[in-house]
Amino acid sequence: MLTRDGVRLDADIYRPDAEGKFPVLLMRQPYGRAIASTVVYAHPSWYAAHGYIVVIQDVRGRGTSQGEFKLFAHEIEDGEYTVKWAANLPGSNGNVGMYGFSYQGMTQLYAAAAKPSALKTICPAMIGYDLYTDWAYEGGAFCLQSNLAWAIQLATETARIRKDEKAYQALFAASHNLPLHDPIPTDPEILKNFAPDSFYHEWLAHSQPDKYWEKLSPKRHLKNVDLPMFHIGGWFDTYLRGTLNLYKDMAARSAYRQQLLVGPWAHLPWNRKVGAVDFGVNAGSPVDRMQLCWFDQFLKGVDTGLLNELPISLFEMGSNLWQRFPTLFKLNGRSAESSSASLSYFLSTTGLASISEGEGILTTTCPETSTDDVLVHDPWRPVPSLGGHAGIPAGCFDRTHIDCRSDVLTYTTEPLETDLSLAGDVVVEVYCMSDKPSYDLCAVLSEVYPDGRAYNLTQGYLRCSDGTHRIKRTIQLQPTCVKIPIGHAFRLSLSAACFPAYAMNPGNNSAFGIDAEIITLMVSCGGESSSQILLPVVPSS
Repeated sequence: MLTRDGVRLDADIYRPDAEGKFPVLLMRQPYGRAIASTVVYAHPSWYAAHGYIVVIQDVRGRGTSQGEFKLFAHEIEDGEYTVKWAANLPGSNGNVGMYGFSYQGMTQLYAAAAKPSALKTICPAMIGYDLYTDWAYEGGAFCLQSNLAWAIQLATETARIRKDEKAYQALFAASHNLPLHDPIPTDPEILKNFAPDSFYHEWLAHSQPDKYWEKLSPKRHLKNVDLPMFHIGGWFDTYLRGTLNLYKDMAARSAYRQQLLVGPWAHLPWNRKVGAVDFGVNAGSPVDRMQLCWFDQFLKGVDTGLLNELPISLFEMGSNLWQRFPTLFKLNGRSAESSSASLSYFLSTTGLASISEGEGILTTTCPETSTDDVLVHDPWRPVPSLGGHAGIPAGCFDRTHIDCRSDVLTYTTEPLETDLSLAGDVVVEVYCMSDKPSYDLCAVLSEVYPDGRAYNLTQGYLRCSDGTHRIKRTIQLQPTCVKIPIGHAFRLSLSAACFPAYAMNPGNNSAFGIDAEIITLMVSCGGESSSQILLPVVPSS
C-alpha cells in the first residue's frame, strides 16, 4: 500500500480457503514480516484457517517497506492509513482487529489513537504505556541491558537494509556479546560509531520525565480512545508496568470489555520454562486460542461466552494454576470487588545482615529498638543482575550465590506455618542514608526452599538523590502472583546495584566511569525508622 505521503509499505496477506467476507487481523512490525511474531504466536495461516484475513506489514523503513525508520514517529498516521486500507481489501467485511507484542503491541496503541472507524478491537501485549516509566527507566534508573540490546538489534537491521556490511558485522557480533566493557557502559562506542541516529542516544539524554516522553508515549494519545482490549503480560516481562497501567486506566473508564491475562513468562518465549524454573504444563501459552475467541466475539459477533467470565486471568506461581479475579488486587486497602489486604513484615537485624543469612530476619512484629546494617557498594565488583524482569535472560533463578555476597543485605522469614498467597503490588519501604549525594537501591523478593535455595519472585529498583539524609525510600516491585507453600520461607535482598540490568550509580551525579565512587549505605531496622515490606495477601477461601 501507499501511505498518505506516498511511501510504499509491504505486507503479506493470508486468506481463508473459503468463499465469503471475513474480518481482518492486522499486525504491524519492524523485524521482517516473515517472522510474524511466531516466537510467541501461532503462524498467521492458523488464524486464516479459522476465518480471518491476516495482514502482516513491515512498518516504514523496515523489512522491504520504503521510507526512513524512526522509532514510533510515524506509527499513528501510518497505522490509521493501514487500518483503512486493510478494511477495504478484497474479501474483507470491513472489521479490523490488531494483535502483536512489544513493538507490534505499540503499533496497535498508536493506530487506535487515530480512531479509525474500521478498528473494532486490539490485543496489545507487553507494551509501554508511559515510555519513560514503563520502558526506558525504572525508578529513575536507566534500564541498561534491555535498552542496549534492543538498540543494537534495531541498528543491526538498519545496517542490513542499508547494505553496510562493516556496520552489520560489528553490530551483529556485539548483539551476541554486549560491549559492557566500555569506559562508560551506558554510552558504548559501537552505537556512537555505527548508529549515531539511534533512539538510544535520545533516551539517555532525556533522563527525566520531560515533554519528550510525554509527546512520544501512547498514554498521551489514548485519552479519548475507547475500544474492547485484551491485555497480555508476563510476571517476568520488563514491560509489565505498561501492560498493567494501560489496563487499569482503560478498565476505570471504558464502556467496553477490558480483559487481562498475565502468565509466568518473560518477554519471550511464552512457555512453561522461565529461567531455571519449570512452571508446568499449565504455563504453556493459551493466548492464540483466547485471541481467537476474543476476535470471534468482537469481529464476527459470535457469542463465545467470554463476556460471562471474570475478566482477569493471572497465573499463580507455586500452585502453577490460573486464577480468575473480578478486579486487580490493590495494596493498602481493598479493591471494589476483591478482598486482598496488605501484610507488613519488618526488617530486623543484629547489624550483620550482610555477613550471614541468619543475622537479618523478616518478622510481623516491629523491633522496638533501631539497629543499622551497613552495605558497601564497590563499582569495581557491582552486584550482578540475575533474571527477574530487567535482566537478560529474564526469569526465575537460584540466587543463593548472590545473597551470600557481603554487599547484599538479606532478611528472611521463619518457615511458613501455612500457605501464603500473594497477588498484586509489592512495596518495600527502607529508611536509609549514604555517604554520597546519590545511590541506588535494588530490592528482590525470593522464595526460600527448605534446602536453602532462593528463587527470585519479583524485584524493583530505585535511584535516590539527597543521599546524605536518612529518609524513607519507597521501592515499587514488579507485581506478582504466587503461592508460597507451608515449610518454605521468603526473603528480601537489598543491594546498591543490579548490573548490567540497570546502569550503575556513580554516587556523585557524574558520567559513570573513572569518577565512580565507593558508596556506603546505612539501612535502619526497627524503632522509629522501621523498614518493612508490604505484601498483597490473598485470604484463603
